[in-house]
Amino acid sequence: MIQGSMVALVTPMKTDESIDWEALDRLLHRHLDEGTDAIIAVGTTGESATLDFDEHEAVIRHVVQVAKGRIPVIAGTGANNTREALHLTERAKAFGADACLLVTPYYNKPTQEGLYRHYRKIAESVAIPQILYNVPGRTAVDMSNETALRLAEVPNIVGIKDATGNLDRGRALIAGAPEGFAIYSGDDATAIELILAGGHGNISVTANVTTAWMAQACDKALAGDAEGARALQRQMMPFHQLLFCESNPIPVKWALHEMGLIDAGIRLPLTPLAEKYRAELKDLLAKNGLVPA
Repeated sequence: MIQGSMVALVTPMKTDESIDWEALDRLLHRHLDEGTDAIIAVGTTGESATLDFDEHEAVIRHVVQVAKGRIPVIAGTGANNTREALHLTERAKAFGADACLLVTPYYNKPTQEGLYRHYRKIAESVAIPQILYNVPGRTAVDMSNETALRLAEVPNIVGIKDATGNLDRGRALIAGAPEGFAIYSGDDATAIELILAGGHGNISVTANVTTAWMAQACDKALAGDAEGARALQRQMMPFHQLLFCESNPIPVKWALHEMGLIDAGIRLPLTPLAEKYRAELKDLLAKNGLVPA
């Protein structure tokens, strides 16, 4: 089972909106050096919605080539079309990904039975570990705990990223999950509490920026060191708040740009961070030694 700090990695782009492969390598090596436990390639934070099929596959393939054997790679392969999600999952397996992360089918708003059949179809078709991803704030689709636990019995479905931010729901998932089924947080602000309650890790936006802190906080929480984990979480809380001042990944990409790690590229309909937030974000980075004061 993959556990710990699992970064939802941005896809760096140049100002002409082309993928910046050299910057992607820099980010990957930073996570390898600073204790991240797994890389999520082309999830929401990786701008999966703005990459075309060839780019989506190319980023997954590249991340696997750089990181494989040193850190697990989880490929974002969800879609609101079951055939499309199935195709992407097949390709991720072919590239050597360790697992796949599949968001609930957005926009067309399937029923709970539709969600069950969607995920079961992919799991029965592709022999790779698969992680459910419930983020109703973005998809307008909310997978119930009952559906998630029903899917937990399907071979190849090994966990869920719960991005509801609802700790009561998360605790209920932990209580009801079969042995070996992982419960991951997808909400940075509540992640440490979920791990302390028995969760297995955090699929994190903030880890792009506070990489070592997030790795340490998750390690402490998994070890039962509540005081140490919560202390680090308090240090990161301003980041959890400010990195969501606009739609993800707008703020986190701007933060990494300020840190000199990536260019300022982002694709429409996403836009660069609004001017009114930039000074506050730069000040937070400087206070924490991530950019020069």
